[in-house]
Amino acid sequence: MIAVKNVRLFPRTPDAPAVDVEITEGRFSRLSPAEDSAPESASPATETASTEVEVIDGAGRILLPSLGDVHAHLDSNRMGQTFRPHTADGTLHGYIMNDRENWRQGERSVADQAAFAIAKIIASGGTRIRSHAQVDADCGLERFHGVRAALEAHADVLDFQIVAFPQAGIVHEQGVRALLDAALTEGADLVGGLDPLLYDRDPVSHLDVVFSLAEKHGKGVDIHLHEAGTAGLFTLEEIAARTRATGMQGQVTVSHAFALNTNPEPEVVRILDVLAEAGVSLTTVAPAKGVLPQALLRERRMALGLGEDGQRDYWSPYGDGDLLRRTWQLAFTNGFRSDADIEGCLDIASRGGAQVMAGARPDGSALVDDSRFGLAVGAPADFLLVDADTVTSAIMDCPKDRDVFKGGRLIASGGELAGGPRLS
Repeated sequence: MIAVKNVRLFPRTPDAPAVDVEITEGRFSRLSPAEDSAPESASPATETASTEVEVIDGAGRILLPSLGDVHAHLDSNRMGQTFRPHTADGTLHGYIMNDRENWRQGERSVADQAAFAIAKIIASGGTRIRSHAQVDADCGLERFHGVRAALEAHADVLDFQIVAFPQAGIVHEQGVRALLDAALTEGADLVGGLDPLLYDRDPVSHLDVVFSLAEKHGKGVDIHLHEAGTAGLFTLEEIAARTRATGMQGQVTVSHAFALNTNPEPEVVRILDVLAEAGVSLTTVAPAKGVLPQALLRERRMALGLGEDGQRDYWSPYGDGDLLRRTWQLAFTNGFRSDADIEGCLDIASRGGAQVMAGARPDGSALVDDSRFGLAVGAPADFLLVDADTVTSAIMDCPKDRDVFKGGRLIASGGELAGGPRLS
């Protein structure tokens, strides 16, 4: 058993009382008012042989649920490499081709660079990642293999999924369907898609391939949808219809979904009802333009997760792997000021992502009462400890000194992954 002493559980006020948390077999097993005296040892963790209890001194820090990056591109990030000036032309096709022309010039292999990003994500508080891995006529399965190797090297400290992602389209290029099929055979968890109408110009063929492969392999679907306006509404309706027809409720995610920000509210409400009925989940990367209607999603109990997209890659110089900072960005781009709204952003960054990966829908419970994905007794003991006054102040200040735990076990501290790099 593990006992975490003297922590404040998801506090909304600076004077929130401290609690002691017990962890058994990797799950929260008991929450109780903090004892008057702190643990005798001042070290972060001590072993008491006589009682077989590992005691961790929380030192009055706040305990937050661990976070997740559920829209990552681990195969394209350049974090930690020599800075490269931005050279893309600003169009979707231009971004895609610019990446294609340059990705082999990285200073690390795909696997090593993905591992570098994974370490940053974990150290920031992340214990789950869903990463897209590009599959196309240029790279074949090379990038998929690199991402898979990096994620598997962290399997003991990370929950993860891989999306076989046709970044350059499915109809656009020869042989992509066969490559996606091969990636799913080799262990990809989901098959991806990209703007079936506006990029591939053949939404029927594009979605036929995506959903037929998902059915064949018994895997999920995660489709990038930058399409805005009525084009995006059309594609969302097609995705929902195919989800229902294939019985894939809970297995389909739409990433970005900019149509939900670029249509009149009555149309947004209508399409959200369609998506909710089909059990489709969503992810956002907290863009400056394209914020999703969080209140409407909560009303329909639709799962919404947060991702970082690319990090300092051939698409953009932004991104640093810090999930708490991305939570700040989610609050900022929505213009939130109230503590409740900002706490809701952390909810999306934590259990929202877990729900997306599990194919589950929110049940309406508060995060501290959720025994499956939250902080209640019975939930996995995946959390971080930070020195802050409240949940909102933790998001605003993004303190760098964080202890990150997976199943009650310390996996990162002070910005470093415990045990050092997993790949060289």
